[in-house]
Amino acid sequence: MEPPRRGLRPVGRTGGREGNRREGGRLMTQATQADAAASFDPLRPKLMRVAYRMLGSVADAEDMVQEAFIRWMGADRAEVREPEAFLRRTVTRLCLDQLKSARRQRETYVGPWLPDPVVEEEEVEDVTLPLMLALERLSPLERAAFLLHDVFGLGFEEVAATIQRDAAACRQLAARARTHVREARPRFHVENERGLELAEAFFKASRSGDMNAFGAMLAADVSIHADGGGKRSAAIMPIIGFDAVMKVHEKLAALFRANGSKLLRVGFVNGLPGFITMEADGEIQTTALEIEGGKVAAIYVVRNPDKLRHLH
Repeated sequence: MEPPRRGLRPVGRTGGREGNRREGGRLMTQATQADAAASFDPLRPKLMRVAYRMLGSVADAEDMVQEAFIRWMGADRAEVREPEAFLRRTVTRLCLDQLKSARRQRETYVGPWLPDPVVEEEEVEDVTLPLMLALERLSPLERAAFLLHDVFGLGFEEVAATIQRDAAACRQLAARARTHVREARPRFHVENERGLELAEAFFKASRSGDMNAFGAMLAADVSIHADGGGKRSAAIMPIIGFDAVMKVHEKLAALFRANGSKLLRVGFVNGLPGFITMEADGEIQTTALEIEGGKVAAIYVVRNPDKLRHLH
């Protein structure tokens, strides 16, 4: 075989000092990533909570947290005295930037917009689905100040350092936010076991075709909010009032009887009793129930497949 020409390296080989440098660089990169992950990964669930409550989107929250990790790898970590505070600030600021584009997208969203459903075994009381919808009416800075102080319990000095405003301004932002979201705070507490019982009973009543049993569970001012995102069939406006909900459900009940609807899981959907079902089109959906005085006051249904991928 003809030897390689001087100055050229055989294809597929890495030799000499350059190869050693490349291998050394690769090992250093792996070590840097492992070192960064060792301090970052224990904080990831907390950072996800912040990002999700800021954005209402699981996928976007994951992106923001991953971007924070990339920045953490590039940071001078030895100089960071409080990694959790540093990373929370990073994630919050990334979310503030993301909210600008997210709001523009929601202006053209087809039908009601609901946050991505998060399903848990027990009720999480800090931010329920109605409160998350109320947060959508706030400015990004109001939302951040309210969540960081009222939900996550940070002092206003830390809130100020996070959103880069002075503490007095942060107090005003949080106060305005409280005024806007006051009505969305839960007025009735449902114990975990009772909530799961109500969710299962509602599934059975809504799928059985027994309109009397279904109607007996509803409040007089009940409403339905369905998010199909233009990708699956769903009402493009909320359905308000007992009579309107009963009329719509009579048609739905016939479809359920004809095509079937399988209960996959009962749990708490964004802090509300609810369930996941497999519908006739082979896609899943979530249903969350706002309970007031033992009656279903609001029904929130997410059918948009883009918002359900993390539940598969």
